[in-house]
Amino acid sequence: MPKNEKTDKSQKPATKNKQAKRGVKQTSKTAKTPKTKSAKSEKTKTAKSNTKNAQQAEKRRTNQKRTSSKKNFGANSKKKQTKKKPVKSVKIGFLGGLNEIGKNITVYEFENDIVIVDCGLAFPEADMLGVDLVIPDFTYLEENREKIKGIVITHGHEDHIGALAYLLQKINIPVYGTRLTMGLVEGKLEEHKLLDGAKLNVIKPGDTIKLGKFDIEAIHVNHSIPDALAFAIKCEAGFIVQMGDFKIDSTPIDGGMIDINRFAELGSEGVLCMLSDSTNAERKGYTESERAVGASLRTLFEQAGKRRIIIATFASNVHRVQQIIDQAESLGRKVALSGRSLENVVEIGSKLGYLNVKEGELVSIDMINKYPDDKMVIITTGSQGEPMSALSRMAFSGHKKVSIGPNDCIIISANPIPGNEKTVGNVINELMKLGADVIYEKSYGVHVSGHACQEELKLMMGIVKPKFFIPVHGEQKHLRKHAQLAINMGIPKNDIFIPDNGVCLEISENGIKQLENIPAGQVFVDGSGVGDVGNVVLRDRKRLAEDGLVIVVATMDSYTGEILAGPDIMTRGFVYVRESEELIDEARDIARYAIENCIYNNIRDWSTIKSKVRDEVSHLMYEKTKRSPMILSIIMEV
Repeated sequence: MPKNEKTDKSQKPATKNKQAKRGVKQTSKTAKTPKTKSAKSEKTKTAKSNTKNAQQAEKRRTNQKRTSSKKNFGANSKKKQTKKKPVKSVKIGFLGGLNEIGKNITVYEFENDIVIVDCGLAFPEADMLGVDLVIPDFTYLEENREKIKGIVITHGHEDHIGALAYLLQKINIPVYGTRLTMGLVEGKLEEHKLLDGAKLNVIKPGDTIKLGKFDIEAIHVNHSIPDALAFAIKCEAGFIVQMGDFKIDSTPIDGGMIDINRFAELGSEGVLCMLSDSTNAERKGYTESERAVGASLRTLFEQAGKRRIIIATFASNVHRVQQIIDQAESLGRKVALSGRSLENVVEIGSKLGYLNVKEGELVSIDMINKYPDDKMVIITTGSQGEPMSALSRMAFSGHKKVSIGPNDCIIISANPIPGNEKTVGNVINELMKLGADVIYEKSYGVHVSGHACQEELKLMMGIVKPKFFIPVHGEQKHLRKHAQLAINMGIPKNDIFIPDNGVCLEISENGIKQLENIPAGQVFVDGSGVGDVGNVVLRDRKRLAEDGLVIVVATMDSYTGEILAGPDIMTRGFVYVRESEELIDEARDIARYAIENCIYNNIRDWSTIKSKVRDEVSHLMYEKTKRSPMILSIIMEV
């Protein structure tokens, strides 16, 4: 029992426990039924809380990412800014060709490398007495000779190659140009005995040459001479386009149109600066094609009938010469050449294939009298009225082979260069006095320009789309008009610079900065002398030409100062002595008084005595004649 009792006792609690457990379970079950809403609400709250927490956590993570991204971006920006290359700049110096006609030369400088474009001459003005040529001052180039990598030539006209020989005498550098240009350069260098040592290199349109840190691309353009080029000059600062002399000719004689496509490509790539020809910036419209001249010449040649034809043009205008020869040949006329430069150009052009002349068509100027007038055409130089040109000598009856008469029809196939109008007019007048019929007016259509007019200039600006613009090649009025065209095309005024000779510019993407000027004066060539004629000499020549010379000669005792002979007065170009004896006697007395006054005041310095004599005689001459001759006093001592 006790065991059973124990067992029972032990089982009872177990039952109770089971029941308790069941009761608990039941209690749980019964508890769930009334508390269902509350549990769901709690669960929903918990879910919402969890969702909200998750959203906040996601937001924090997003913000952290953004902050991190910004930090990284800033770091990258700083790195990029640190690695960013500095803006490069290129210098452009102008040694000639601005505010004048001729003497074109431009200098490009990047870091320690220099490239030159063109090296031309100018013809002397009327007051440059005795001067044959005017060339640029090469001082800056001589001072920087070690930097110069070469010179590139746009075309073969004198105002672009005429001073090259004088530069190569000082600095022997490589020269680059097209076949015809190099042919003409060879002729120049041969005259100066420089050809043997010259470094001449022939290039063609489309070629790119590397000169130091410059890459220079040659681009074909139309002009009044074949083989003309523009240059796209590339360095780390950017592209610079220098147009050279150009026009847009749709029907060129040689069939080669200006390479508009390449200029458009450069415009798309981005051009830092453009330098463009301003010669015809004042002329509206378009320049006519060279081919139009051929039709006009044909008409005039036919109208000449039985008369002899003499036609003056630029020696280097190969296309014009070709058209004249073609028209003469078609009408059964022979052609003779007068003028050394013309003969040289025809020889070189024929040799290189730029002129097509049938055998026997050209005859010597010595043979012209063997042909009837209606079977002869004479092509001559002198379209600008140059004093020693063939046409001028004909006009003033100084030509050894050609005498002008009423049976001559003379055609001037050129327009006067600004400044030459008067000399050309004088030649025309003299030819007419000799009875010749002279055709020179524009209405006859015997000349077209080789330079672009306004619409062509605007077209090229629109195609090239330069950031900066510099008008070149012309007088101030041409440069300013060209600058205004650029403004009209949308180029900001501050991005346009009108330079002068001697100006040096620094150009970069940030703008144009003017630096200190460089030497860019005029050097006069007189005979074989280069630079030995300066402004002082020209002033003296001008004075001699205008008012003449008075020479005072006296002989003095070096010990006592006594006048032993004279003073004697001689004049040249001032007055005729025999007709002005009273004035000469008075001048003699004044000179004697000046010398004696110096001796009386114990002045024995000969230069001082000469100066006193000069001043006194000069004062007398002006008082009596209102002229100021040059006074030369010569005091000899014995």
